[in-house]
Amino acid sequence: MIKRLIIILPLFLSMSISVIGQGYDSHWLISNWTTVNQAGRFSFDTSTYIYNIETRKMGFWGTQGNISDAQGNFLMSSNGVWIANANNDTMLNGSGLNPGDEVNSWPNGLLLPFANVFVPFPGDTNKFVLLHHAADFNGQYYPATKLFQSVIDITLNGGLGGVILKNDLILTLNFNYGIGLCKHANGRDWWIVVQNDLTDEVSVLLLTPFGVSNVGSQHLQVVPSWGNVTQLTFSPDGTKFGYTSYSQTNTDSCSTYIFDFDRCSGLFSNTRVFNFYPSASFWGFSFSPNSKFAYSNTINNLFQFNIDSLSYDTVATYDGFSFPIPAAATTFMFEYLAANGKIYLTSGGSSQHIHEINYPDSVGLACDVQQHAIPLGVWHFRAVPNHPNYNLGPVLGSVCDTLSVGIPEQEHDFRFGISPNPSADGYINIIYLLPQNKAGVFEVYNMTGQLVYKMQLPPWSTLQQIKLPELSSGVYTCVVRSGYERVGRKLVVMK
Repeated sequence: MIKRLIIILPLFLSMSISVIGQGYDSHWLISNWTTVNQAGRFSFDTSTYIYNIETRKMGFWGTQGNISDAQGNFLMSSNGVWIANANNDTMLNGSGLNPGDEVNSWPNGLLLPFANVFVPFPGDTNKFVLLHHAADFNGQYYPATKLFQSVIDITLNGGLGGVILKNDLILTLNFNYGIGLCKHANGRDWWIVVQNDLTDEVSVLLLTPFGVSNVGSQHLQVVPSWGNVTQLTFSPDGTKFGYTSYSQTNTDSCSTYIFDFDRCSGLFSNTRVFNFYPSASFWGFSFSPNSKFAYSNTINNLFQFNIDSLSYDTVATYDGFSFPIPAAATTFMFEYLAANGKIYLTSGGSSQHIHEINYPDSVGLACDVQQHAIPLGVWHFRAVPNHPNYNLGPVLGSVCDTLSVGIPEQEHDFRFGISPNPSADGYINIIYLLPQNKAGVFEVYNMTGQLVYKMQLPPWSTLQQIKLPELSSGVYTCVVRSGYERVGRKLVVMK
């Protein structure tokens, strides 16, 4: 089996990349914080990667967002100061993000980790949302004080995209650094979680086709965090949430927190607390691909947590490696679960190597931590992408999956058709073929995901004439389902 493939090639500034990537999270951009002449790029698929050296204008400190299309073609990136398009030039209307103290202090890229994230706009394949933090100095440190959204229409400027809504203020509060995202149980919308500073509270929001709404907040019943630099992370299966923190009164006292998460309600429960006194702060946090293990680290130590047994192991200790100068210590900082199922770790300062966990689903030392395993050929300063699990589907059979017009994990064709389409009088004919001897259900949802019509389909039928209730003009989603299989079709209602 091929472990990895590394190809180093010079690339020109005007070239966009679409190599082996296979999804929204296919790429990781490597660079220092200054305006760079040379930078790197990882392009992942489900088993390996290609690494290239390229020319790029955008540099990174701690904030890095990027996204590709569903086929893995690179679309855009942001360092919290501006948005770049697929050609690595400033996107149309993409300058001037996050007005405030932090941008004035770090004009080549924000220092905040996990402080921006791109997601596809629910219900619109042409739009993407960038959620991003801004920070302001409070006399002691820089808490994140604002949560913004900026919306990109990728069809503008010849397919390179343009920002159609910028720095739209969602929430003003003192936050710790980091934005966590998880798919709603309907498989379409997105839960957004930010951690409030100096409290044990998290603010919970929901991104739907109508934008971002503030759902509320929840006290997690743990030690309050302050000025925290953490990766707010959901497990790949969406059932768990975790982060690291340290005590306000004793920074030698560090904790890793793991919670259960309900994708229907957005509520947290079943807190697991791992307390440490390592004389150093925790930084990175990630979950294993199978969601059974978690990893967090100090500068010098990497720990693996068994979520079920509530035990942990030290799986790596920094070996002292520095390259090419003694100041370039290749320690541990932030963690990134990539699309190929491996976890990668950056270092606290600028360095030219990253670490790799080859088998993060394996217990203890069998996870196989390889320190400074990948030479980059360029300088990189700690930043990792903030990529949620874009492929997470609905929770089939839950009380929430019927609110969805999203694409389910198990889709069946059923030879489903609707006529006439558009419909002017509310009468439609549907044809379909159910599994043998199995009944089905026909459902209609509006654009907010609300169920507006439902009828049972007997196992012997293949055709139904239906009079829909009085519906407003617009686009609706019609679903035929049988057991855990379903298929959806769009219906246009025109008065």
